[in-house]
Amino acid sequence: MAELTTIARPYAKAAFDFAIEQDAVDSWAEMLTFAALVSENETMQPLLAGSLASTKLAALFISVCGEQVNVQGQNLIKVMAENGRLKVLPAVSQLFTEYRNEWAKEVEADVVSATKLSSEQQQQISISLEKRLARKVKLNCSTDAALIAGVIIKTGDLVIDGSVRGKLSRLSDKLQS
Repeated sequence: MAELTTIARPYAKAAFDFAIEQDAVDSWAEMLTFAALVSENETMQPLLAGSLASTKLAALFISVCGEQVNVQGQNLIKVMAENGRLKVLPAVSQLFTEYRNEWAKEVEADVVSATKLSSEQQQQISISLEKRLARKVKLNCSTDAALIAGVIIKTGDLVIDGSVRGKLSRLSDKLQS
């Protein structure tokens, strides 16, 4: 994974810098997300790994993407095809999204709770995280009954475990030591 990220980083950075210049960050994010989905498609995988000439591969890839990718996006695809890097498009898309979130001062937080959170609870968590992180927060909420009660919040390197399962686990560790 680290190798893919290393390969993808210059493409993502170049695309992001260009998107900033053109004031088209959101449209570039959509294009790269779509192109990443195309590259992950099970029908496209053998073609990306095969011995198809780079110009033919780029033309095929662009025709599959259709109008979802503009001329500049097509140029990126052509360059990546010439260098045999179309397989890393998902990593390029992910890095681009990270650059966009950093630029927009946004962060995504995964919130796992024992029961479904009400909109008021989600809003409280969002406000608290925005204060703590000094960024806009987008919550990705899910449920896991194994938590017993409480929530676990993960964003970047920060993990806040307020679940009963987590508290029981920490208590068990203290009793065993």
